[in-house]
Amino acid sequence: MNRQKLKEQLNMKVDLYNQPSFIQHDPISIPHLFEKKQDIEIAGLFAAIFSWGNRTTIINKSRELMERMKMQPYRFCLESKPADLKRLTSFKHRTFNESDLFFFVDFLHRHFKKHSTLEDAFFPKKSMLVEDGLNHFRHYFFEADHEKRTEKHISSPLQGSACKRLNMYLRWMVRKDKKGVDFGLWKNIAPSELICPLDVHVARTARNFGLIKRKQNDWATALELTNELRKMDPSDPVKYDFALFSMGQEK
Repeated sequence: MNRQKLKEQLNMKVDLYNQPSFIQHDPISIPHLFEKKQDIEIAGLFAAIFSWGNRTTIINKSRELMERMKMQPYRFCLESKPADLKRLTSFKHRTFNESDLFFFVDFLHRHFKKHSTLEDAFFPKKSMLVEDGLNHFRHYFFEADHEKRTEKHISSPLQGSACKRLNMYLRWMVRKDKKGVDFGLWKNIAPSELICPLDVHVARTARNFGLIKRKQNDWATALELTNELRKMDPSDPVKYDFALFSMGQEK
């Protein structure tokens, strides 16, 4: 398939899936439960971090956590006393357990005591590269004492990781169009700078179309794919995440 025909096919799939009907069966449905900016940011972060495995389970566990936080995640993280935190006891999603959760809540408490948005945790300055922002976030996130095991839940390009879950979270927070799926809350970087979330479905489809040649699913491959997508839409390359992921699901 030549590049123009591929672009037309992917654009058709983007139009099909970048719709409100996509939200219901995707983890992005969790931040869509909220209207307050900080609630959206926190709910989105947890939904993204939980996003590996079965999507129904991801959504159910993310919603369970929001309910344990009384459907007010910002207020809960900012104001909860030790007695309130007991509501989180025994929470577990795959390898993410209550000790990880307590550290996440503590981080969010400390951050929001000084900042009004999670954007500052990723991009404290305008026009940063996504790679620099993700590396900054991991370093900042683990500044406080923590269990070593919790580190596996926050990846970074420095580790060579494709950072699929965090790149997906950034897509939610940064992309903005008239379709109503992504939120477009953050302004310190442009949608053109985003990196395509790379999971097994996206990678398989991209390789079938010749968009990536590397065999590993790592940071370098995520960059390779995004550079190819920018040739089709320089201003919004990550919109093709909708098409590649959904086509991978469809096989």
